[in-house]
Amino acid sequence: MQRWLLHEQQTRPHPYTGAAPGGWAWTNKPGGVPDADDTAGALVAIRNLEWAPEQRFSEGIAEGLTWLLNLQNSDGGIPTFCRGWGHLPFDRSSPDLTAHAVRAWLGWLEACPPALRERVEAGLQRAVKFLLKTQTKEGYWLPLWFGNQYAPDETNGVYGASKVVHALAELFSANVKVPYQKKAARAISTATDWLVKAQNLDGSWGGFPSGPPSIEETALAVHALVKVLTVPGEWLEIAAGDVSLSVRRGVSWLIARIQDDSWVHPSPIGFYFARLWYFEKIYPLAFTVGALRAVDGLLVRRAKR
Repeated sequence: MQRWLLHEQQTRPHPYTGAAPGGWAWTNKPGGVPDADDTAGALVAIRNLEWAPEQRFSEGIAEGLTWLLNLQNSDGGIPTFCRGWGHLPFDRSSPDLTAHAVRAWLGWLEACPPALRERVEAGLQRAVKFLLKTQTKEGYWLPLWFGNQYAPDETNGVYGASKVVHALAELFSANVKVPYQKKAARAISTATDWLVKAQNLDGSWGGFPSGPPSIEETALAVHALVKVLTVPGEWLEIAAGDVSLSVRRGVSWLIARIQDDSWVHPSPIGFYFARLWYFEKIYPLAFTVGALRAVDGLLVRRAKR
């Protein structure tokens, strides 16, 4: 799998968009265009498949990390396809894409040679500043390419909050100096509180408080809250018991959906900039497996204490 992912990395400027080599597209077919989300996803996947990243660090990994760094906008956020002024969906910085890039950079940080590590740390600092600036007063973030058709404004605060909380929690658990440490800790605490309160009575999540539930949104919220529980407790102002209870209720809901085989049915949480809604069959499966794997990992760590 690692070999296949590295083989699908763009090695030449893209013939249609002129995008620099080093990124990944959403498909290996001719119509694929390198973008931030899939580049970050490939880097995270390759990292997760390797137990010793310093042994597998390669020129391709360095080029992928650099591709994301070169994409970063002046506001510190990560756009989809190209740097710009934020007037179009293609060049607008997005919290969820920025969070994904943060996770990709963090995963390979310790394996980076000194010069690249310095660039990545600078990129992380700018990215965290952007995320702190774009958090809503309620505590969530608004994603760019994902929404909820039942929300009055068709936004998806649960998706955005889950993605950013996941990334910031990993940042606090990494071997790195956390930029804007106190502010970032408050941001996680506020967002965690919002996610817990946004949970439905049956243990599920929709795209907003009391919204119709979906497998995708529930799995992403569970995964993010599990990550919160791995952050050193002195940093966060959260009720760990409430978060743990929220995770258990979410897991119970997901397991029930697996048992009745409804977890294979995707929800239309993605949309293009023209509000052309779509669903992806792999999302509910992958998000659920990721969440349950994270829960299992947390239980194992606690059992070893």
